[in-house]
Amino acid sequence: MLNTARRRCSTSLADVHRCTGSRSPKSGQKIIAVAKRCTTLQIRRATVPHRLPVGQVVSGPVVKLAAERMHLTSLLKMVAYQMESDLFRLVTPHYRRAEDEGRTLIQSALASAADIEVSKTELRVLVAPLSSPHRTRVLATLCSTLNTTATTFPGTKLILRYDVGEVRKR
Repeated sequence: MLNTARRRCSTSLADVHRCTGSRSPKSGQKIIAVAKRCTTLQIRRATVPHRLPVGQVVSGPVVKLAAERMHLTSLLKMVAYQMESDLFRLVTPHYRRAEDEGRTLIQSALASAADIEVSKTELRVLVAPLSSPHRTRVLATLCSTLNTTATTFPGTKLILRYDVGEVRKR
């Protein structure tokens, strides 16, 4: 864990470096005083360790995840990132600002509201429109691309169908 005492020393040292640009007649004395303070702070900073064990900083017991939980958490994060990357690649040809906003578009689409309709042969996911018409059009294109895969919902024979809802006018 980062040591805050070392950070304070570094901040004070930076303040000293900023103070040396003076035009007053006593600037020579001021520079000497600042140089002494700079040397003192450098010596003090050298004695302060860069990192500290968590137990010295946190009062109370330190909660540490079991190795299996950490591996499972890491695995889920990697799968989610891989899924996001795959969707990003599908969106890129249809979204002009994909390099700047592509991942944000995917994240907002995954976080947006949706309705689920179940019939005898398919499971339809109706996603709410996004914040702007051009983003909604890209999402609709992504939905139609996903529909061509004819993916079945795990454990069933229902085919997943994606669609974007219409914007409700007030």
